[in-house]
This record gives sequence, structure tokens and C-alpha cells, in this order.
Amino acid sequence: MSLRTISIILVLLGIAALPWLLTTGYWRGILVLCAMNVLLALSLNLVMGYTGQLNLGQSAFFGIGAYVSTILIKTYGWNFWLAALAAVGAAGLLGLALAAFAVRLRGHYLAIASLGFAVITYQVLINWESVTQGVRGMYGILPPVPNTVALFYLVAGIAAVVYLLLDNLVRSPVGDTLRAIREDEISAASLGVNGAIWKAFAFSLGAAIAGLAGVFYPGFVGTLVPDAFGIIESFTMMAMVIVGGMGTMVGPVIGAVVLTFLPELLRGFGELRLMIYGLALTLVVLFMPGGMVQAWVSLRNRIRP
Repeated sequence: MSLRTISIILVLLGIAALPWLLTTGYWRGILVLCAMNVLLALSLNLVMGYTGQLNLGQSAFFGIGAYVSTILIKTYGWNFWLAALAAVGAAGLLGLALAAFAVRLRGHYLAIASLGFAVITYQVLINWESVTQGVRGMYGILPPVPNTVALFYLVAGIAAVVYLLLDNLVRSPVGDTLRAIREDEISAASLGVNGAIWKAFAFSLGAAIAGLAGVFYPGFVGTLVPDAFGIIESFTMMAMVIVGGMGTMVGPVIGAVVLTFLPELLRGFGELRLMIYGLALTLVVLFMPGGMVQAWVSLRNRIRP
């Protein structure tokens, strides 16, 4: 048995033990939220970290997954899993549609275009009241499993599967192609790489994963309102990716865990907690520009004899 396999087994056992180490309903709820954030961070990292595309519209796909699945279940009586499949497909197709317009854009132009898509989606969720109920929201949404522990195992298990699939993807020639586009798209094109197709692939897959995270959100909170999918959520996802380590697989996971639990651990500081939270993020960006993973690698290399 390889060291990597042993590491995966130990990590999975650690995840399985978490609900029995954090036994209150509140902290078990935070665990569910953390598992969803891991999915969101992984989805954005595929686009930003491996393809080098600055996407600020990821919250839109999170919301699309949540609303499509909930509307199909509550309005049309669909089974949860069929509705989830349709929602993931809808998010992926809309990600592909955005990519059709965005693949020729780079840098801040792409950021503005994707941000505009997030704004449009948010406004649709607010104003299409006959379907989304607008700011009134949708209530009485039940989770697909009976309790919080089961929901955590479900979402965390799916996040682990997505992690392993993406890890194998980025280790394959596909990952080499995406990294080549990130480093120098013109040079990659000279080697026969069709950047537009591969960027569209990354956008679509990342959008589908974000939609998958959104599928579980309404049942977790029991309600669904547009404010949960505002622009600020996209920046939160981006912070998770950058703080953990963009362009690595484990980095966004660490970033999601840290930025999910840190605000909760700082609640004892009252009104100062947001200031401390912001200061911590600023210090990470200033002194660990490559993220926590790259900082750890650099430190390990320095202390090695």
C-alpha cells in the first residue's frame, strides 16, 4: 500500500470522526457548511488556480444549483436526486454559456465580465418572483437526509470524491494542458492547444461543482433567499483559494476549513472579530503570497539539513 493511499485513508477516518468530536448541533452545522465551502473552493481553484482565469461569478452557479433543485422539488415534486442532477447540469451549461463569451477575455476584463454575470443572476433571483419568490424567499425546505450528522457525511463524502477526481484530473495530461494555458496561452497555442475549448471545459466543470454545492444549501438552512448568493460570496470563495494556496489541490481545502472556522472561533471578540479576521487575511496575502501550502513547503525546505 502506497504512502498516498495510507494518507487518504487516515484523512477519511479523521473526517468520519469529526461529528463525534464536535458534538453540539451548532458545531455540527459548521461542519456541514465547511464541507460545502470545500466544494466551492475546489470549483473555483480549477478555474483560477489551474487555468489562470479570474472568475468573480462563482456565487451565481452556487445560487443556480440551489434554486433549480429547490424549484424542481417544491414546485414540480421531483425526487431530490433527479433535481440535484438537473441543477448540476443547469449550472454546468450556464458556465459553458458564460465561457462562450469569456474565453477571449483575460485578467480584469474577464473579472468584470464574470462579476457582471453574478450581478445579473442575483437580480434575476430577486425579480423573477413568480418562480423564485424573490426577496420573500422559499421556506420549509427539507434536507435529503434525516439529521445534521448524516448531511455532513453526505456532503463531505461527495467533496472527498470530487477532490479525488479533480486530483487525478490535474495529474493527467489534461492538468498539464490547463497549466500550460495558465502560464502562457500563446505558447500553449503554438503547441496545438486550443485554449478556448479548455478554458470552456474548466469554466463548465467548475460551475457544475459549485452548483453541486448549492444543491445541499437549501436543505441545510431550511430557507432560500437571494442574499445568500450575493457578490460577496464570490470574494469569500476567492479568499479561500488564495489563502490556502492557489494552483494546488490541498490548498483550497485548507483555505475553506480555515475561513469557515476562523470567524466562529473569533466570535468571543465581539465587534472586533471582523477587524481581526480582515487583518489575518491581509497578513496572509502580504507575507504568504503563495498561500499556506506554499509557505509550508518553503519552511520545510529551509529547515531540512
